[in-house]
Amino acid sequence: MIQRIQTIYLFIAALLIGIASFLLPDWESIKSGLAINYNQSYMAYGYLVVAIIALVSIFLFKNRQRQMGLVRLNIILNLTLLGFLVYWTLNLPGEISFSKKGIVVLFPLISIVFLSMAHKAIKRDDDLVKSADRFR
Repeated sequence: MIQRIQTIYLFIAALLIGIASFLLPDWESIKSGLAINYNQSYMAYGYLVVAIIALVSIFLFKNRQRQMGLVRLNIILNLTLLGFLVYWTLNLPGEISFSKKGIVVLFPLISIVFLSMAHKAIKRDDDLVKSADRFR
């Protein structure tokens, strides 16, 4: 059912990751000759794919096993993209304040928390349905 709590968790996670994909700043270092442009990289597209997977998993409420599988896949992809983001952010040349670097890293971390809460709620619903089936 769409009115369940996991729908809210998945929507918040998709919203956060969608916002994070557009907030990836353009960091360029002119003096070292190295230019890193995150908005035109595959990182932003990766975060959009993760957000779309979260939105698609909302509508798989009739198949809870597939929904849990997509949420687990989403968590793994989110962690992978977060690792790439942290790696590229730490290897970025020049002085950049934590507010520009850190805020982009917080959105995926918060969305991972919401995805894990959604997985827990889906698992709880699945266990409830399985226990009701045992009585029949």
